[in-house]
Amino acid sequence: MSNVDQKAVNTIRVLAADVVAKANSGHPGAPMGMAPAAHVLWSRFMKFSSANPKWINRDRFVLSNGHACVLQYIMLHLCGYKVSMDDLKAFRQIDSITPGHPELGVTDGIEVTTGPLGQGIANAVGLAIAQAHMGAVFNKDGFNLIDNYTYCFLGDGCLQEGVASEASSLAGHLKLANLVAIYDDNKITIDGDTAVSFTEDVEMRYKSYGWNVLHIEKGDDDFEAIANAITEAKKSTDKPTIINMKTTIGFGSLKQGGHDVHGAPLKKDDIEQLKKKFGFNPSESFVVPQETTDHYKELAAKGDKLEQEWNTLFKSYQEKYPKEASELTRRIEGRLPEGWEKALPTYTTSDAAVGSRKLSESTLNALAEVLPELIGGSADLTGSNLTRYKGATDFQHPSTGLGNYSGRYFRFGVREHGMTAICNGLAAYGGLIPFGATFLNFVSYAAGAVRLSALSHLRVLQVATHDSIGLGEDGPTHQPVETAAWLRALPNLAFWRPADGNETSASYLVSIMSQHTPSVLAFSRQNLPQLAGSSIEKAARGGYVLEDAQDADVTLVSTGSEVPLCVEAVAKLKEQGVKARVVSLPCFEVFNAQDKDYRMSVLPSGHPILSVEAYSTFGWGQYSHDHFGLQSWGSSGPYDQVYAKFDLTPEGIAKRASKVVSFYKKRGHPVYSPLISALDDISDE
Repeated sequence: MSNVDQKAVNTIRVLAADVVAKANSGHPGAPMGMAPAAHVLWSRFMKFSSANPKWINRDRFVLSNGHACVLQYIMLHLCGYKVSMDDLKAFRQIDSITPGHPELGVTDGIEVTTGPLGQGIANAVGLAIAQAHMGAVFNKDGFNLIDNYTYCFLGDGCLQEGVASEASSLAGHLKLANLVAIYDDNKITIDGDTAVSFTEDVEMRYKSYGWNVLHIEKGDDDFEAIANAITEAKKSTDKPTIINMKTTIGFGSLKQGGHDVHGAPLKKDDIEQLKKKFGFNPSESFVVPQETTDHYKELAAKGDKLEQEWNTLFKSYQEKYPKEASELTRRIEGRLPEGWEKALPTYTTSDAAVGSRKLSESTLNALAEVLPELIGGSADLTGSNLTRYKGATDFQHPSTGLGNYSGRYFRFGVREHGMTAICNGLAAYGGLIPFGATFLNFVSYAAGAVRLSALSHLRVLQVATHDSIGLGEDGPTHQPVETAAWLRALPNLAFWRPADGNETSASYLVSIMSQHTPSVLAFSRQNLPQLAGSSIEKAARGGYVLEDAQDADVTLVSTGSEVPLCVEAVAKLKEQGVKARVVSLPCFEVFNAQDKDYRMSVLPSGHPILSVEAYSTFGWGQYSHDHFGLQSWGSSGPYDQVYAKFDLTPEGIAKRASKVVSFYKKRGHPVYSPLISALDDISDE
């Protein structure tokens, strides 16, 4: 340990106290306790280029215990990223680039959004998988273009969350030797000492997962032990590594070692004694000694040099492997292959009626051939989700004989939450478009990670089959009646429920083109007919007129498997002298993004609009005057009988549509489109 190292660590600790104190909000304890690990990692091991934070072969750093983000912001500042001292002073303030937890896209150098505990370590597994896959695809003898490591800091809270267990178990199975996790074992959570709730043997747990487990007893000051542990971790060839590092939360504070220093600023007198103890002037704040500045400038220059050396290597690679180099460049730049969308299947009414999960399978088979960056798998439901495309190779460690790292299909196991969080890491790495799959009802198991997909603007696809009471015999435990409502409520998430083959192709088209929006694609188990009037182009707008009628009395607006029921209902209404239109609205999010004139042409004023969907009617008020759906859980039985039980039949729909028409005619008032709002364009005033 040199004086320069000790000064740098003390600087990090004091800065952490200053940043949180100025904001009067935050978590100083973990940053102060983990300062030595951060300094050793970034100064001796991390491969980064602060001049180009998106360099593809940079090492990835994930702060799973995201409440400790002051530590990450300080490291980014010291290492030359675009995080100024003023940015540190603006911690947790409106529109700053140093928010209360790390957010992808807000701050250069932040790889994933963390905060909800356990998500970060699961994201780190995804980042490590991405490196292993990209390396297997593009590396050649003498050209290790993709060989970066993923480093993750995590705490007791992360290890208590189930998503961490799911992801860590899979990481051990996959033998991800490029993943190094450093566990901040400070024995403190918000409730106090972990003795009150968390006494398991973490090291034995991770050994059982198949991880390499190392131990550091004095993480507060034994810099060489930290360096030796990371060095040892990088020697592993067939196991991820977790380093159990004993630290003192809030090291140097008067309240070190206790939960009081976990989530509250230090008092003024405490900060003063801390600065005296570490050789700083107690009357000064936000100070970085010149020798610390110089040391980190040298590290930044070293990182820039590493990137330049990689660029030189890549030029040689381009000369020897021009096809592979072109493909890698395309992927890094985020460009899709020219004409890929031409592979999407199209359908006419002469094509057979099949379940939309089967239509999804056909689409995946076509896309797998033209989109090599499309990778994904299922949470133990491959045979039900129909997600394994023809000729697929599984992503597995070669030693298992089950596949290899160039494989593009994942066996996620019964781990819905871990699967989605891992997919977030895959998407964040770059050059990949990941998908996960389960039943729509069990997307709820992954809710925390789905929310972060949307918040992080990550292109992650969720293939969600068995999308309604139409799955039948499995009953209410498997039948999603409320799931669509919460998915539609998520900002920046596209929930698709296609009604036929063309709409299925449209859902994939838009989802893949939406580089910064995740999508959930809900598909039926029961067979659906190919609809007259549907097309990829129409459905790609999120909603369209499937069947029109001049001087209509009512519009039926619906999604998925209920759309053909509405089409049949139109014929029954016609027999009663009622003229009806049918609108298919497969995606609210995409429809809402269309211009107002188009939306008004789809859902116009002049007559009432009735929504029909085999879900809770929650949320339909923005598109329809009346709503026909489910007010309860589903039921177990053959799917057609379940639909009949709830009167979700052409006859039941027609009966309610007639009632709606009669009600509004009796009122005698003009009927305005639900799309019209007094608050339209208020932001422009």
